[in-house]
Amino acid sequence: MLSIDEIEQVLRQPDLNDAKGLRDRAILETFYSTGIRRMELANLKLYDIDADRGTVMIRQGKGKKDRHIPIGERAVAWINKYVNEARPQLVLGAEDGTVFLTHLGEPFQRVQLTKLVRVYLEKSKIGKVGGCHLFRHTMATLMLENGADIRIIQEMLGHAQLSTTEIYTRVSINLLKKVYSATHPAAHLERSTAAPPREHSEAEAALLATLAAEAADEDND
Repeated sequence: MLSIDEIEQVLRQPDLNDAKGLRDRAILETFYSTGIRRMELANLKLYDIDADRGTVMIRQGKGKKDRHIPIGERAVAWINKYVNEARPQLVLGAEDGTVFLTHLGEPFQRVQLTKLVRVYLEKSKIGKVGGCHLFRHTMATLMLENGADIRIIQEMLGHAQLSTTEIYTRVSINLLKKVYSATHPAAHLERSTAAPPREHSEAEAALLATLAAEAADEDND
């Protein structure tokens, strides 16, 4: 995973004077803010993002399940900037409402998003490698360390259950937003400080191990 300082360093890499740079900053902020999978981000439509409520609808995620999750003020601000200032330059031909478009005006493919993230990780010179899943793992870990209940993390990530022996209880979007606001470092426009490291419980360690396994299988997300 990345520390808050490391992830902020990565986020600063895109060239904001360029339409693609604005798009890339919005993509990175969305990954960090929501912890969604590559194809979930690639499939986002403009109508899936509720800027006023600070929520995003993930449609037909892994397992063909929909989920409604929070998105931070900062990510929303960058998405709005991209949509208003850069996206019109990337729209070519038919318009289907896909949020993030390539230079060809098409939705992203998984491998393209992985390459995009890797480029900015390398540019950041933080000495770490990875792909889109690195943001997912980082979000989950930072929220856990800031006190988020494991059920909240499960709901954010779209994990049906932590283990075969634990019954999964659905969490309301209002509770998700409340906990998210209190525990995600980028939930607000002003950056939050990191909580001191702590030892993870057995259940939390199992969740992070599941995320690590997902990273190894990222091509199938």
